[in-house]
Amino acid sequence: MPTVRAFTGLLYDPGIAGPLDKVTTPPYDAITSAEQERFYRASPYNIVRVVLGKAQPGDDESANQYTRAASYLRRWVEERVIAAAGRRSVYPYQMAFQWHGSERTVKGVIAEVELETWGGSIVPHERTTGAALEDRLNLLRSVQANLSPVYAVFRGPSPALSSCLNASMERPADRQMTDEAGTRHRLWIEDGGEQVVARALRGRQLLIADGHHRYAVALAYREEMRRRHGPGPWDSMMMLIVDAGTEDPPVLPFHRVLLRDPAPPEPRGERVQNLGEILASLRDDRLTFGTVRLEDGGVAYRVAVLSGDPPTICALHDQVLDRGSVSELRFVPDARAAERLVVGGAAVVAYLLPPTRVDRVWEVVESNRRLPQKSTYFWPKPRTGMLLRSLVA
Repeated sequence: MPTVRAFTGLLYDPGIAGPLDKVTTPPYDAITSAEQERFYRASPYNIVRVVLGKAQPGDDESANQYTRAASYLRRWVEERVIAAAGRRSVYPYQMAFQWHGSERTVKGVIAEVELETWGGSIVPHERTTGAALEDRLNLLRSVQANLSPVYAVFRGPSPALSSCLNASMERPADRQMTDEAGTRHRLWIEDGGEQVVARALRGRQLLIADGHHRYAVALAYREEMRRRHGPGPWDSMMMLIVDAGTEDPPVLPFHRVLLRDPAPPEPRGERVQNLGEILASLRDDRLTFGTVRLEDGGVAYRVAVLSGDPPTICALHDQVLDRGSVSELRFVPDARAAERLVVGGAAVVAYLLPPTRVDRVWEVVESNRRLPQKSTYFWPKPRTGMLLRSLVA
C-alpha cells in the first residue's frame, strides 16, 4: 500500500506576498504563452517565475531559466515571502466549482507519499514524453522542491477519510483563493489525520490522475540523489490524494487536433449543424466522437461512432489515429480552441472526444494497458503555489 506521511510545508504569507490569486497559477503544462505573460505581470512573487520561467538571450549552463527559478525561490524563502508551516502536518484541500449548472466540490488531502517504481501501489494511466521529462528534471535539480502536488485518486469509498476531512473543513481555511475559472481553492493545515489517511489507503492503489511527468521526474531525481547522498526527502513527493469513490471528480477529454495532412481514414459520420451539436452528441459509453474540418469551402461538423469498448479515446487511437502516419497532433482541452485552429487554417481536422469516468480509467489500468498521451483532463486541478515541499535535507 502507499506510504503516506505528514510534512512541513512551505506557504506564501499573504501579508507579504499579497493575495494568493496574484501569486499562484494552474499546473505548468496548462499555462499558455499569453497566460505566462499575465502571471509575470500579476506580481513579482508569482510562482510562474519558478515553475515556468522564461528563457533569455545568452542563457547557458551557468545562467538560465532553471537557475533563475532556484534564485527566486531561495530569495523568497529568505525574505519570508514563503515560509514554513512550522510543524509536520497534512493539508486538507477543497476545490468548489460549477459543474453542469450545479455547485460541486472535490476534496482530498495533501500529504507526503513515498515514491515507488511504477506498477506497485502507485500506477500511471497515460504515456509520457521524453522532452517534457528532461525539462522538469532540470527544474527539479535546480529548485530542489515540489512546486505543486501530483493529483492521485484511489477507488474508495472511505467514510473515515471523508469524516476526517469534513471535520477539518468546519473551521475557516488557512489559505484560500479563487482562480480564473471561478474555482475556489481552500487549504487547511491539520496536525492530525496522518493515520486516517494511511488506513484509508491500506490495501489500495493510487492512480496518478494528473502529474505523470512530475512523478516520473521524481523517480529519476530520487535515483540521482540516492547514488550521491543515500536516503533523503527525495524518496517521497507531495500528492493530493482524492477518494474517487466518494468525490467522483470530473474527467474531461483532451481533444486531438491534426496540424497537417495526411489525415488518417476514419468513419465518415453524420453531418450536424455546429460545434454545440457535436458536444451535445458525445457519449463515452456509445463511443461517439466529433470532427471539425474544412469541406468544399466551408466548415463541416460531423459525429461518428467507433466500435469496441469505452473509453472512446482508446478506440479513436486504435481504429484511426494510430493506423495513419500521424505525426503532428496537438492536445487541446478546449473544444472551441480546437475548432478555431481548423477554421483559421492552422489545422486540417479536430477530433472531439467525450468526457469519461474514473472507473473507466481504472478498467484500462487493470487490463495492463495505458491510455494514450494526454487523454484525460481531471478538472479542476490543485493550484500551483498553494503549498510547496522542500527537498533540501
